[in-house]
Amino acid sequence: MNEFSVEYALPSVLPDEETQAWLDRVQRIAPVIEAAREQADRERVTSRPVFEALRDAGIPRMWVSRRFGGSQVGIRTGSAVIQALARLDASVAWQMGVQGAIGRLADYLPEATSTELFRDNDGLVVGGVNPSGRAEAVPGGYRLSGEWAFASGSAHAEWLVCAAFVTEGGEVRRTDSGPELRMLFVPRKSVEFQDTWYTVGLRGTGSNHYTVQDVFVPREYTVDGAEMTRPPAARESRAYAVSYDDFGPFTSASTALGIAQDAVGAFKELAVKKTATGASSTLATSHVVQEKLARAEMLVHTARLLLADTADRVSEFGETGGKPLTALVRLTAATVAENTSAAVDIAYNLAGATSVYATSRLERCFRDVHSAVKHITLSSTHFEMAGQYLLGGELLKRR
Repeated sequence: MNEFSVEYALPSVLPDEETQAWLDRVQRIAPVIEAAREQADRERVTSRPVFEALRDAGIPRMWVSRRFGGSQVGIRTGSAVIQALARLDASVAWQMGVQGAIGRLADYLPEATSTELFRDNDGLVVGGVNPSGRAEAVPGGYRLSGEWAFASGSAHAEWLVCAAFVTEGGEVRRTDSGPELRMLFVPRKSVEFQDTWYTVGLRGTGSNHYTVQDVFVPREYTVDGAEMTRPPAARESRAYAVSYDDFGPFTSASTALGIAQDAVGAFKELAVKKTATGASSTLATSHVVQEKLARAEMLVHTARLLLADTADRVSEFGETGGKPLTALVRLTAATVAENTSAAVDIAYNLAGATSVYATSRLERCFRDVHSAVKHITLSSTHFEMAGQYLLGGELLKRR
């Protein structure tokens, strides 16, 4: 079983009481996750026993308001939990991160709806936030149709969220900021899943496509997409004064960081044992290996410090930070993605032919990290878009 060292808990200091308590929860269910890891990879879905262990540990709702049945942990604490899970199984970490991000919409939905979706339902609430559907405005709500991808965790979901453009009379409605976008929640029974998740990495997430055909969604089960760029309105039940957009990258970045931590750790174990073909001593004695490993270690360490620091800034200034804070979040996410994938590549390459086997932990790390960093929240385009903003332009997601 992987060792849960304080080395990867918080930067420069021992974990606080909350973080340590949650890392202890992960450690208690670690044997269940590890035992099912290979099965999840083969079957392309996380097993029911693993989901139940996660659920019973409270991890799917850790970033949900206490009012809605969650634990409302700090952003930094939740990030540490996702990292710890990723060191065990990146697919599990990814699904819990997705649930953490979608759970943030509980602060935007009407309280009665959030109670139904998150407190009164112990299944996951996941889905697609890319607007690939249409929601025709009708009295009392919308009629929704469309197809969405990347429904990570959908095997254990009871509700699916669907991002769609709002139409009226078949034409897309427009606002001052562009086409009107809305997030609509539908029960599992209204969704048809497609078996599409055949991928390089993160295989156990079961991130299949799904479709919805002409389903009525009451307005109270929807969120205005424009609101997600701003912190949710203040109310007693609000968990975080942080916008959905500023929160989301902490989930994907934490998974990538955990994968890189695992890769560097796995290589260290290998290096003291393996003697390369034709060599007379172990990899650990090679000056080249020593130098490259040190670089990988610092790439991971830098990413960890940066992510934790930005989490602190978002926690403190989430409601008032505005575009400067959003730019920092996006730059942090892109930097973490760049550092972690580079660190995994170093470890993978240093291991030689050993890393090409499916039995190698490094092979899994290589596949998983390069799948994770394809997510839009970790895109390298953030560098260009933030750079444009820093030079006086608009802060866009992509051109």
